[in-house]
Amino acid sequence: MGLFSSVKDKLSGGPARIVTEEQVKEALSKVQDPDLHQDIVKLGFVRNIVIKGDKVSVEVNLTTPACPVKEQLKTECETVLKDIPGIAHADVTMTATTSAAPRETNAAVTPALAGVKNIIAVASGKGGVGKSTTAVNLAYALAKAGSKVGLLDADVYGPSIPRMVRITTLAEEGGPNEIIPPLADGIKVISVGMFTQASDATILRGPMAGSVIKQFLTQVKWGELDYLVIDYPPGTGDIQLTISQTAPVTGAVIVTTPQEVSLIDVRKAMSMFKTLKVPVLGVVETMSYFVCDGCDKKHTIFRSGGGERLARESGITLLGTIPLDPRVAVGGDEGRPHVAAFPDAPASQAYIAAAGAAAQQLSILNAQNSGVLNQFAVEWKN
Repeated sequence: MGLFSSVKDKLSGGPARIVTEEQVKEALSKVQDPDLHQDIVKLGFVRNIVIKGDKVSVEVNLTTPACPVKEQLKTECETVLKDIPGIAHADVTMTATTSAAPRETNAAVTPALAGVKNIIAVASGKGGVGKSTTAVNLAYALAKAGSKVGLLDADVYGPSIPRMVRITTLAEEGGPNEIIPPLADGIKVISVGMFTQASDATILRGPMAGSVIKQFLTQVKWGELDYLVIDYPPGTGDIQLTISQTAPVTGAVIVTTPQEVSLIDVRKAMSMFKTLKVPVLGVVETMSYFVCDGCDKKHTIFRSGGGERLARESGITLLGTIPLDPRVAVGGDEGRPHVAAFPDAPASQAYIAAAGAAAQQLSILNAQNSGVLNQFAVEWKN
Protein backbone atom coordinates (compact mmCIF):
# COMPACT_ATOMS: atom_id res chain seq x y z
CA MET A 1 0.00 0.00 0.00
CA GLY A 2 2.85 2.35 0.87
CA LEU A 3 4.60 1.55 -2.41
CA PHE A 4 1.39 2.18 -4.36
CA SER A 5 0.91 5.58 -2.66
CA SER A 6 4.52 6.50 -3.38
CA VAL A 7 4.20 5.69 -7.09
CA LYS A 8 0.84 7.54 -7.28
CA ASP A 9 2.36 10.62 -5.58
CA LYS A 10 5.28 10.67 -8.01
CA LEU A 11 2.96 10.39 -11.02
CA SER A 12 0.68 13.19 -9.73
CA GLY A 13 3.50 15.49 -8.71
CA GLY A 14 3.42 14.82 -4.98
CA PRO A 15 0.96 14.06 -2.18
CA ALA A 16 -2.46 15.73 -2.42
CA ARG A 17 -2.78 18.89 -0.34
CA ILE A 18 -5.40 18.78 2.38
CA VAL A 19 -7.38 22.03 2.37
CA THR A 20 -9.00 23.06 5.65
CA GLU A 21 -12.08 25.12 6.40
CA GLU A 22 -9.87 27.72 8.08
CA GLN A 23 -7.95 28.18 4.83
CA VAL A 24 -11.21 28.72 2.99
CA LYS A 25 -12.35 31.33 5.51
CA GLU A 26 -8.98 33.04 5.42
CA ALA A 27 -9.19 33.30 1.64
CA LEU A 28 -12.77 34.60 1.71
CA SER A 29 -11.84 37.20 4.32
CA LYS A 30 -10.07 39.03 1.48
CA VAL A 31 -13.51 39.73 -0.07
CA GLN A 32 -15.16 42.86 1.30
CA ASP A 33 -18.77 43.98 1.07
CA PRO A 34 -18.39 47.29 -0.81
CA ASP A 35 -21.24 48.89 1.15
CA LEU A 36 -20.60 47.68 4.70
CA HIS A 37 -16.80 47.90 4.23
CA GLN A 38 -16.15 44.69 6.16
CA ASP A 39 -15.04 41.28 4.95
CA ILE A 40 -17.80 38.77 4.27
CA VAL A 41 -16.50 36.27 6.84
CA LYS A 42 -16.63 38.77 9.70
CA LEU A 43 -20.08 39.89 8.51
CA GLY A 44 -21.29 36.30 8.85
CA PHE A 45 -22.17 35.88 5.17
CA VAL A 46 -20.17 32.67 4.67
CA ARG A 47 -22.03 29.40 5.28
CA ASN A 48 -21.97 25.70 4.46
CA ILE A 49 -18.34 25.19 3.48
CA VAL A 50 -17.87 21.75 1.89
CA ILE A 51 -14.42 20.51 0.80
CA LYS A 52 -14.05 17.38 -1.33
CA GLY A 53 -10.58 16.76 -2.69
CA ASP A 54 -9.69 19.67 -4.95
CA LYS A 55 -13.26 21.00 -4.96
CA VAL A 56 -14.82 23.48 -2.54
CA SER A 57 -18.39 24.72 -2.36
CA VAL A 58 -19.54 27.69 -0.29
CA GLU A 59 -22.78 29.54 0.34
CA VAL A 60 -22.61 33.34 0.64
CA ASN A 61 -25.76 34.68 2.28
CA LEU A 62 -26.33 38.39 1.58
CA THR A 63 -28.64 40.90 3.28
CA THR A 64 -31.03 41.32 0.33
CA PRO A 65 -31.92 39.29 -2.77
CA ALA A 66 -31.81 42.58 -4.70
CA CYS A 67 -28.12 43.18 -3.94
CA PRO A 68 -26.73 45.06 -6.96
CA VAL A 69 -23.17 43.75 -6.45
CA LYS A 70 -24.14 40.08 -6.08
CA GLU A 71 -22.38 38.90 -9.25
CA GLN A 72 -19.29 40.96 -8.43
CA LEU A 73 -19.02 39.31 -5.00
CA LYS A 74 -19.56 35.84 -6.50
CA THR A 75 -16.72 36.38 -8.98
CA GLU A 76 -14.37 37.67 -6.27
CA CYS A 77 -15.16 34.69 -4.02
CA GLU A 78 -14.50 32.18 -6.80
CA THR A 79 -11.20 33.89 -7.64
CA VAL A 80 -9.78 33.84 -4.08
CA LEU A 81 -10.92 30.25 -3.55
CA LYS A 82 -9.15 29.03 -6.69
CA ASP A 83 -5.98 30.73 -5.44
CA ILE A 84 -5.84 28.29 -2.51
CA PRO A 85 -3.14 25.65 -3.20
CA GLY A 86 -4.90 22.35 -3.80
CA ILE A 87 -8.20 23.84 -5.00
CA ALA A 88 -9.03 23.45 -8.68
CA HIS A 89 -12.80 23.99 -8.62
CA ALA A 90 -14.84 26.50 -6.61
CA ASP A 91 -18.64 26.59 -6.51
CA VAL A 92 -20.12 29.68 -4.84
CA THR A 93 -23.89 29.81 -4.27
CA MET A 94 -25.32 33.28 -3.60
CA THR A 95 -28.35 33.36 -1.29
CA ALA A 96 -29.96 36.10 0.77
CA THR A 97 -31.79 36.68 4.03
CA THR A 98 -33.21 40.19 4.00
CA SER A 99 -31.99 42.24 6.93
CA ALA A 100 -34.74 43.61 9.15
CA ALA A 101 -34.93 47.11 10.52
CA PRO A 102 -34.03 46.92 14.23
CA ARG A 103 -36.84 47.88 16.55
CA GLU A 104 -36.65 48.97 20.15
CA THR A 105 -37.79 46.25 22.51
CA ASN A 106 -40.27 48.60 24.16
CA ALA A 107 -41.62 49.98 20.86
CA ALA A 108 -45.30 49.29 20.23
CA VAL A 109 -45.64 47.56 16.85
CA THR A 110 -49.05 46.56 15.59
CA PRO A 111 -49.35 42.75 15.23
CA ALA A 112 -50.28 43.21 11.54
CA LEU A 113 -46.78 44.61 10.87
CA ALA A 114 -44.85 42.30 13.19
CA GLY A 115 -43.66 40.13 10.30
CA VAL A 116 -42.71 43.03 8.03
CA LYS A 117 -38.93 43.50 7.98
CA ASN A 118 -38.75 46.86 6.18
CA ILE A 119 -41.28 49.56 5.31
CA ILE A 120 -40.38 51.79 2.36
CA ALA A 121 -42.18 55.07 1.81
CA VAL A 122 -42.33 56.26 -1.81
CA ALA A 123 -43.13 59.98 -1.84
CA SER A 124 -42.75 63.10 -3.94
CA GLY A 125 -44.59 65.92 -2.21
CA LYS A 126 -46.62 66.49 -5.39
CA GLY A 127 -48.53 64.59 -8.04
CA GLY A 128 -47.75 63.99 -11.67
CA VAL A 129 -44.10 62.94 -11.33
CA GLY A 130 -44.59 59.19 -11.72
CA LYS A 131 -44.60 58.39 -8.01
CA SER A 132 -47.20 55.61 -8.15
CA THR A 133 -45.59 54.16 -11.28
CA THR A 134 -42.27 54.16 -9.44
CA ALA A 135 -43.77 52.54 -6.32
CA VAL A 136 -45.33 49.76 -8.42
CA ASN A 137 -42.20 49.06 -10.46
CA LEU A 138 -39.93 49.15 -7.41
CA ALA A 139 -42.22 46.63 -5.71
CA TYR A 140 -42.20 44.40 -8.80
CA ALA A 141 -38.41 44.68 -9.12
CA LEU A 142 -37.90 43.65 -5.49
CA ALA A 143 -40.28 40.72 -5.95
CA LYS A 144 -38.54 39.75 -9.19
CA ALA A 145 -35.26 39.53 -7.24
CA GLY A 146 -36.85 37.02 -4.87
CA SER A 147 -38.16 39.19 -2.03
CA LYS A 148 -41.54 38.88 -0.32
CA VAL A 149 -43.27 42.19 -1.05
CA GLY A 150 -46.42 44.07 -0.11
CA LEU A 151 -47.79 47.24 -1.72
CA LEU A 152 -50.00 49.70 0.15
CA ASP A 153 -51.76 52.45 -1.80
CA ALA A 154 -52.02 55.31 0.71
CA ASP A 155 -53.38 57.78 -1.83
CA VAL A 156 -56.94 57.68 -0.52
CA TYR A 157 -58.25 60.44 -2.81
CA GLY A 158 -56.61 59.16 -6.00
CA PRO A 159 -56.12 55.40 -5.66
CA SER A 160 -54.50 54.19 -8.88
CA ILE A 161 -52.67 51.04 -7.77
CA PRO A 162 -55.55 48.56 -8.43
CA ARG A 163 -55.66 49.66 -12.08
CA MET A 164 -51.88 49.68 -12.44
CA VAL A 165 -51.44 46.09 -11.21
CA ARG A 166 -54.76 44.81 -12.63
CA ILE A 167 -56.27 43.53 -9.41
CA THR A 168 -59.10 41.17 -10.39
CA THR A 169 -60.04 40.01 -6.88
CA LEU A 170 -61.05 42.22 -3.98
CA ALA A 171 -59.78 42.14 -0.43
CA GLU A 172 -61.49 39.52 1.71
CA GLU A 173 -62.60 39.51 5.31
CA GLY A 174 -60.55 37.14 7.44
CA GLY A 175 -61.09 36.82 11.16
CA PRO A 176 -62.53 39.58 13.33
CA ASN A 177 -61.12 42.95 12.22
CA GLU A 178 -58.86 41.24 9.68
CA ILE A 179 -58.50 42.02 5.98
CA ILE A 180 -56.81 39.55 3.62
CA PRO A 181 -55.12 41.43 0.77
CA PRO A 182 -55.37 40.07 -2.78
CA LEU A 183 -52.26 39.13 -4.73
CA ALA A 184 -50.93 40.74 -7.88
CA ASP A 185 -48.18 38.54 -9.33
CA GLY A 186 -47.36 37.32 -5.83
CA ILE A 187 -47.35 40.83 -4.30
CA LYS A 188 -49.86 41.55 -1.51
CA VAL A 189 -51.80 44.70 -2.41
CA ILE A 190 -54.30 46.89 -0.56
CA SER A 191 -55.97 50.11 -1.69
CA VAL A 192 -59.13 52.07 -0.95
CA GLY A 193 -59.76 51.64 -4.68
CA MET A 194 -60.74 48.04 -3.95
CA PHE A 195 -63.70 49.22 -1.91
CA THR A 196 -65.09 51.88 -4.29
CA GLN A 197 -66.11 52.15 -7.91
CA ALA A 198 -63.34 53.51 -10.14
CA SER A 199 -65.48 56.50 -11.17
CA ASP A 200 -66.60 57.39 -7.64
CA ALA A 201 -64.89 60.21 -5.76
CA THR A 202 -63.58 59.45 -2.29
CA ILE A 203 -65.04 62.21 -0.12
CA LEU A 204 -63.48 62.05 3.33
CA ARG A 205 -62.33 64.58 5.86
CA GLY A 206 -58.70 64.32 6.94
CA PRO A 207 -59.30 62.32 10.15
CA MET A 208 -61.50 59.81 8.28
CA ALA A 209 -58.86 59.35 5.56
CA GLY A 210 -56.26 58.80 8.26
CA SER A 211 -58.54 56.23 9.88
CA VAL A 212 -58.72 54.24 6.63
CA ILE A 213 -54.93 54.16 6.37
CA LYS A 214 -54.63 53.15 10.00
CA GLN A 215 -56.93 50.20 9.26
CA PHE A 216 -54.67 49.17 6.38
CA LEU A 217 -51.66 49.22 8.71
CA THR A 218 -53.28 47.50 11.68
CA GLN A 219 -55.91 45.14 10.25
CA VAL A 220 -54.51 43.87 6.95
CA LYS A 221 -52.93 40.42 7.22
CA TRP A 222 -49.53 41.31 5.76
CA GLY A 223 -47.81 38.22 7.16
CA GLU A 224 -44.07 37.75 6.56
CA LEU A 225 -42.69 40.40 4.20
CA ASP A 226 -39.18 41.55 3.34
CA TYR A 227 -40.49 44.89 2.10
CA LEU A 228 -43.79 46.74 2.42
CA VAL A 229 -43.81 49.54 -0.18
CA ILE A 230 -46.18 52.42 0.65
CA ASP A 231 -47.26 54.73 -2.17
CA TYR A 232 -47.69 58.06 -0.35
CA PRO A 233 -50.26 60.64 -1.48
CA PRO A 234 -49.10 64.06 -2.67
CA GLY A 235 -48.50 66.72 -0.02
CA THR A 236 -47.46 66.61 3.64
CA GLY A 237 -50.74 66.24 5.52
CA ASP A 238 -52.85 64.01 7.74
CA ILE A 239 -52.24 60.71 5.94
CA GLN A 240 -48.46 61.09 6.01
CA LEU A 241 -48.61 61.88 9.72
CA THR A 242 -50.91 58.92 10.41
CA ILE A 243 -48.51 56.52 8.70
CA SER A 244 -45.54 57.77 10.72
CA GLN A 245 -47.53 57.46 13.97
CA THR A 246 -48.79 53.96 13.18
CA ALA A 247 -45.97 52.23 11.33
CA PRO A 248 -42.19 52.06 11.89
CA VAL A 249 -41.21 53.37 8.44
CA THR A 250 -37.64 52.24 7.72
CA GLY A 251 -36.75 54.70 4.98
CA ALA A 252 -38.11 56.85 2.19
CA VAL A 253 -37.55 56.93 -1.56
CA ILE A 254 -38.09 60.39 -3.04
CA VAL A 255 -39.43 60.68 -6.61
CA THR A 256 -38.92 63.77 -8.75
CA THR A 257 -38.77 64.92 -12.33
CA PRO A 258 -35.71 66.96 -13.41
CA GLN A 259 -37.20 70.46 -13.45
CA GLU A 260 -37.00 72.92 -10.54
CA VAL A 261 -40.80 73.21 -10.20
CA SER A 262 -40.84 69.55 -9.12
CA LEU A 263 -37.87 69.95 -6.79
CA ILE A 264 -39.63 72.72 -4.82
CA ASP A 265 -42.27 70.31 -3.50
CA VAL A 266 -39.84 67.43 -3.23
CA ARG A 267 -37.72 69.43 -0.79
CA LYS A 268 -40.83 69.91 1.36
CA ALA A 269 -41.37 66.14 1.40
CA MET A 270 -37.76 65.63 2.46
CA SER A 271 -38.20 68.20 5.22
CA MET A 272 -41.27 66.28 6.39
CA PHE A 273 -39.34 63.01 6.63
CA LYS A 274 -36.56 64.76 8.52
CA THR A 275 -39.11 66.07 11.02
CA LEU A 276 -40.64 62.60 11.34
CA LYS A 277 -37.15 61.10 11.80
CA VAL A 278 -37.48 58.84 8.73
CA PRO A 279 -34.17 58.43 6.84
CA VAL A 280 -34.26 59.22 3.13
CA LEU A 281 -32.72 56.32 1.20
CA GLY A 282 -32.28 58.31 -1.98
CA VAL A 283 -33.94 59.94 -4.95
CA VAL A 284 -35.35 58.47 -8.16
CA GLU A 285 -35.56 60.87 -11.10
CA THR A 286 -38.31 59.98 -13.56
CA MET A 287 -38.87 61.30 -17.10
CA SER A 288 -35.13 61.95 -17.26
CA TYR A 289 -34.83 61.77 -21.03
CA PHE A 290 -36.39 60.38 -24.18
CA VAL A 291 -34.41 58.48 -26.81
CA CYS A 292 -35.54 59.27 -30.34
CA ASP A 293 -36.26 56.22 -32.52
CA GLY A 294 -34.75 57.81 -35.58
CA CYS A 295 -31.56 59.37 -34.26
CA ASP A 296 -30.89 57.54 -30.96
CA LYS A 297 -30.33 60.95 -29.37
CA LYS A 298 -31.28 61.60 -25.74
CA HIS A 299 -33.78 64.46 -25.50
CA THR A 300 -34.13 66.04 -22.04
CA ILE A 301 -37.75 67.16 -22.36
CA PHE A 302 -38.15 68.22 -18.72
CA ARG A 303 -34.68 69.76 -18.41
CA SER A 304 -31.89 67.68 -16.83
CA GLY A 305 -29.91 67.01 -13.70
CA GLY A 306 -32.59 67.81 -11.11
CA GLY A 307 -32.33 64.47 -9.30
CA GLU A 308 -28.55 64.59 -9.26
CA ARG A 309 -28.61 68.18 -8.00
CA LEU A 310 -31.06 67.28 -5.23
CA ALA A 311 -28.99 64.27 -4.18
CA ARG A 312 -25.80 66.33 -4.07
CA GLU A 313 -27.23 69.23 -2.07
CA SER A 314 -28.97 66.88 0.39
CA GLY A 315 -26.15 64.37 0.79
CA ILE A 316 -28.29 61.43 -0.32
CA THR A 317 -27.95 58.80 -3.04
CA LEU A 318 -29.24 59.17 -6.59
CA LEU A 319 -30.90 55.76 -6.84
CA GLY A 320 -31.67 55.97 -10.54
CA THR A 321 -32.72 58.00 -13.57
CA ILE A 322 -35.69 56.59 -15.46
CA PRO A 323 -36.04 57.34 -19.18
CA LEU A 324 -39.37 58.14 -20.79
CA ASP A 325 -40.91 55.14 -22.55
CA PRO A 326 -44.51 55.26 -23.88
CA ARG A 327 -44.91 51.61 -22.88
CA VAL A 328 -44.63 52.57 -19.19
CA ALA A 329 -47.84 54.62 -19.48
CA VAL A 330 -49.58 51.94 -21.55
CA GLY A 331 -48.61 49.29 -19.02
CA GLY A 332 -49.95 51.41 -16.17
CA ASP A 333 -53.31 51.78 -17.92
CA GLU A 334 -53.51 48.08 -18.79
CA GLY A 335 -52.26 46.73 -15.47
CA ARG A 336 -48.93 45.46 -16.80
CA PRO A 337 -46.08 47.06 -14.81
CA HIS A 338 -43.14 47.79 -17.07
CA VAL A 339 -40.67 45.68 -15.06
CA ALA A 340 -42.92 42.64 -15.57
CA ALA A 341 -43.97 43.29 -19.17
CA PHE A 342 -40.63 44.42 -20.62
CA PRO A 343 -37.90 43.38 -18.16
CA ASP A 344 -35.06 44.05 -20.61
CA ALA A 345 -36.21 47.54 -21.65
CA PRO A 346 -33.98 50.45 -20.56
CA ALA A 347 -36.68 51.89 -18.26
CA SER A 348 -37.19 48.48 -16.61
CA GLN A 349 -33.47 48.04 -16.11
CA ALA A 350 -33.37 51.51 -14.55
CA TYR A 351 -36.21 50.62 -12.15
CA ILE A 352 -34.51 47.32 -11.27
CA ALA A 353 -31.23 49.15 -10.59
CA ALA A 354 -33.07 51.73 -8.46
CA ALA A 355 -34.74 48.97 -6.44
CA GLY A 356 -31.36 47.31 -5.89
CA ALA A 357 -29.83 50.62 -4.82
CA ALA A 358 -32.71 51.27 -2.38
CA ALA A 359 -32.34 47.76 -0.91
CA GLN A 360 -28.60 48.39 -0.67
CA GLN A 361 -29.17 51.61 1.30
CA LEU A 362 -31.61 49.79 3.58
CA SER A 363 -29.04 47.10 4.35
CA ILE A 364 -26.46 49.75 5.24
CA LEU A 365 -28.99 51.62 7.38
CA ASN A 366 -30.08 48.46 9.20
CA ALA A 367 -26.48 47.47 9.90
CA GLN A 368 -25.70 50.92 11.27
CA ASN A 369 -28.82 51.04 13.44
CA SER A 370 -28.28 47.54 14.82
CA GLY A 371 -24.79 48.50 15.97
CA VAL A 372 -23.17 45.82 13.81
CA LEU A 373 -20.81 48.23 12.07
CA ASN A 374 -19.96 50.00 15.32
CA GLN A 375 -19.09 46.64 16.85
CA PHE A 376 -16.80 45.84 13.93
CA ALA A 377 -15.16 49.25 14.23
CA VAL A 378 -14.30 48.55 17.88
CA GLU A 379 -12.95 45.10 17.00
CA TRP A 380 -10.88 46.58 14.19
CA LYS A 381 -9.32 49.18 16.53
CA ASN A 382 -8.46 46.57 19.13
